[in-house]
Amino acid sequence: MPYRIRPARELTAEVRSVARHQLGIAIAVLSDRPHGLHEAIHEARKKFKRVRALLRLVADADKPFQSRENQRLRDIARSLSRIRDATALMETVAHLIDFALSEEEKETLEATRTVLELRRDDIAASETDLEDKVAKVVEECRSAVDALDALELPVKTGPAARLLAKGWRKTLKRGRDALQTCKGEGHGEAFHDLRKTSQAYWMNLSLLRDLWPSAFSAKRREAKRLVDLLGHEHDLTILTELFDSEPELFGNGEGQAFLLAIIIRRQQDLRRDALTLADNIFSDPPRLEASVIETLWHAAALGGKSGSD
Repeated sequence: MPYRIRPARELTAEVRSVARHQLGIAIAVLSDRPHGLHEAIHEARKKFKRVRALLRLVADADKPFQSRENQRLRDIARSLSRIRDATALMETVAHLIDFALSEEEKETLEATRTVLELRRDDIAASETDLEDKVAKVVEECRSAVDALDALELPVKTGPAARLLAKGWRKTLKRGRDALQTCKGEGHGEAFHDLRKTSQAYWMNLSLLRDLWPSAFSAKRREAKRLVDLLGHEHDLTILTELFDSEPELFGNGEGQAFLLAIIIRRQQDLRRDALTLADNIFSDPPRLEASVIETLWHAAALGGKSGSD
C-alpha cells in the first residue's frame, strides 16, 4: 500500500493499513537483507520515521497511544543507530568532495573518507550484539503491528477532517518556530529541529497528496529539497562534533584546519539555501493552511463516498 491516506475510506482502517505496511517492510528488509545488513538498517529506520510521522498527524485522537508507540519506534531506531551514523559520516565526506574547490581539497577529503571508512569497520566489528539488536527490533515491530488494533480514530467525516487539520497545523507551527530559532540563534540543534519538522511536513504532504495532487506534488518537491539540504547540514554538524571529540582521526594541525575550513564553508552555504527555501515553504499561516486541509478532506471524503454508492 502506498504511503497515503485516502479520504473516501474509513480513517482508522487507512491509518492502520499504512502503518502496518511500513512496519511490514521494515520487518522484511531486516529479515531478508537483500542489499546487506547495513542497508537494511538504513531502510528500516526510514520506515520507522514514516510511521512516527503518521501517528503524530492523528495524535490528538489518542495521545497515550501515540506517545507510547512513538517511544517504541524511537527506541528501536536508536538501538540500530551507531553503525548507521558511522556510515552517514562517510557519505557526508563523499558529498563534500563534489564541492571541493581544488585538487588539494579533494585529496584531503579522500583521505578523510578513508579514515572514516576504517572507523565504520571498527565499529561494525565491535558491535558483537548487532544481530541480537536486530532480532529485538523485529520483535518490537511485530508488537507495534499488533498494537495498532487498539487505535481508534473518528468515523465521521467532520471530526476526521478536524483531526487531520489539527495535526497539520501543529506541524506547520513547529516548522515556523524552528525557522525563527534558526534565524535568531543559528546553532546546529536549531537546524536539526527545522530538519525534523520539515521531514514531518514532507511526509504529511505524501500522506494527504490525494486531496490536491498538482499543488501537493510541487510542495512535496520543495519540502524534499529542504529536507535534503538540512540533512547534509546536520551531517556536517555531526562531523564537526566528531572532529572535536576525536581530533586524532584527522591528521596534523594543518590538515585539521584545512578540513574544518571546507566543512564550515559548505555548512554556511547549506544553511543559507535552506533558510531561503524554508521561508517559502512555511510562509502561509498554519491556521490558514490547516483550514484548507479540513475543507479539502471534507469535500474529497463526501465526494468519494457518494461516487461509490
